[in-house]
Amino acid sequence: MRGTPRRPLPAERLLEAAGALFDREGIRAVGVDRLVAEADVARASLYQNFGSKDALVLAWLSKQDEVDRAGYDRALRAAARSADGPADPMTRIRTFFDLAVAATRRRHYRGCLYVNALTEFPDRDHSVHMVVAEHRRWMREEIADAAAMAGAADPAEVARSVQLLYDGGLVGAKTARSVEPIRRAEQLAAELVEAAVVRGSAATART
Repeated sequence: MRGTPRRPLPAERLLEAAGALFDREGIRAVGVDRLVAEADVARASLYQNFGSKDALVLAWLSKQDEVDRAGYDRALRAAARSADGPADPMTRIRTFFDLAVAATRRRHYRGCLYVNALTEFPDRDHSVHMVVAEHRRWMREEIADAAAMAGAADPAEVARSVQLLYDGGLVGAKTARSVEPIRRAEQLAAELVEAAVVRGSAATART
């Protein structure tokens, strides 16, 4: 006989409520009273579990970072199963754009939640900037690793350029309310990587 499903703990409910409200309405626009009401917890639960609303914001962003990394890893494993081998370098890069398309549609063209958070916390000393910077560093390193696997010249520079195209695609999708800018950015990124691979091959041939 199956038992009664466990109700999520207050901290879990607060994180879930924060994710929905912050993404939909903005971080500053959502007060503590709204959060605890949405999570169906006592006001004291927020302070007992997180200490402050700002700490809850950081926990939410950190959790989203974990979710995004896990989603990327799952997508690569699925690609590897389809190809009956490890995902090729360009697939590893294109996966970021594929996931952005899916998230953009699911979130109704609200833009990058990490960039949105930075906009609400303009003080660069705020811890939000550290969490977002770490997420973006992880993305750049994944792209740089893939570019290096492909034999691209200067993989770190390639990664910075691809991330710039990715950022532009997300902004374009938000303003146009279409995923076409993300797909266009993906194609430009592929062309950039291919050109870097050609340069890398030429440099190897000269040595």
